[in-house]
Amino acid sequence: MAERLVVIGGDAGSMTAASQAKRMRTDLEVVALERGTRTSFAACGIPFFIGGEVPTLDSLVARTPDEHVARGIDVRLRHEVTEIDLGARSVRVRRLDQGDEVTIGFDQLVIGTGARPLRPPIPGLDDRSFVFGVQNLDDAEVLMHHARSIDARDVVVVGGGYVGLEMAEAFCHRGASVTVVDIAPQVMGTLDPDMAELIVAAMQGDGIEVRTSTQVEAVEPGRVHTSDGELPADLVVLGLGVTPNSELAGAAGLELGVRNAIRVDRQQRTSAAGIWAAGDCCESMHRVSGRPTFVALGTVANRQSRVAGINIGGGYATFPGVLGSAVTKICRTEVGRTGLNEREATEAGFRFDTARVQTTTRSRYFPGSTPITVKLLAERGTGRLLGGQIVGGPGSAKRIDTVATALWNGMHADELINLDLSYAPPFSPVWDPVQVAARQLA
Repeated sequence: MAERLVVIGGDAGSMTAASQAKRMRTDLEVVALERGTRTSFAACGIPFFIGGEVPTLDSLVARTPDEHVARGIDVRLRHEVTEIDLGARSVRVRRLDQGDEVTIGFDQLVIGTGARPLRPPIPGLDDRSFVFGVQNLDDAEVLMHHARSIDARDVVVVGGGYVGLEMAEAFCHRGASVTVVDIAPQVMGTLDPDMAELIVAAMQGDGIEVRTSTQVEAVEPGRVHTSDGELPADLVVLGLGVTPNSELAGAAGLELGVRNAIRVDRQQRTSAAGIWAAGDCCESMHRVSGRPTFVALGTVANRQSRVAGINIGGGYATFPGVLGSAVTKICRTEVGRTGLNEREATEAGFRFDTARVQTTTRSRYFPGSTPITVKLLAERGTGRLLGGQIVGGPGSAKRIDTVATALWNGMHADELINLDLSYAPPFSPVWDPVQVAARQLA
């Protein structure tokens, strides 16, 4: 009998591992169990589909089930794993279309169950007739159909994280009146408050109302009740962030770590032999703080999944950790961040200095130049870079990759200053904005 690999989930945290392992071991039987109707999709593109910038949901599918099947992977859609039995080396699976349950044995298992949107116990928030989360493409399809059918005019987005703000932009593009409500004192908690303030000002300038330090108390059709009064709402979108979808693993007895994410080692092995995990359901190691962390990003999921696949396939690979590098766009404003913010650096025990500069994305005299604000953190005494944040106009966000590269290699502020970065007036001032900030720290 051929050795069988079962993967739970059909997206980045599992299918990259399945494909990699199958390429290395053609004799391996690979079974992929996905409760939805699509595989290998780009959930990060959903807000841009809602906003009309991406024409179809199928545009967001990187590899269809048929393409996986052609590569020797037995993909079973609408199959929801309900239990993992480590002793019996099997999973219990509910076949959603048939309405029955079956047991499937495995020799090795990859858990790629991802994360799920937070949905706090607020009265009315479970009314799925007009309250929507957007975890996958099926969710996006339902949301889009509903928004079109009612011609949504008043949209309330609950939560001010990446997804929440991107969904606010999407409905702003669709001509709706949009209000973002967040119980936190700022939007985008991965940024420092002074940088988050820039985002709020930009959103308000684009016609999006933002209410921070505001509690959603109840939701009912046509209205959202908050601690700051009532808001009209014919559509409510959840953007409260996500939590690891690790219940299956925990119930099976696998060790959980930070935020109840599945604990893994450098090879993506869990606490049980032959059981692997990758993606938004498991933890990572932060390269700057040296601490376990939970980072729900597709880039991380793909890299972790590839590491798991190489090891399952008989090779050797390790996952080197994360910086939490991320970029996004809210209307005309771009945002980038990497490494530690001030709160995270303090919690990790660092003493640090900060530098914050405001300059332009191009030479100031060149047409199309827009403002950019760069903030860097460096360890006090050594100058080692700890993190960076960028908020600005077009051409701003991807500059965070320069900071991420410096962090990855343990560079100090003075080394960043001396990097031989490119220059031409259409692309940058003579001194790149990131280097200007580094000069203040050196």
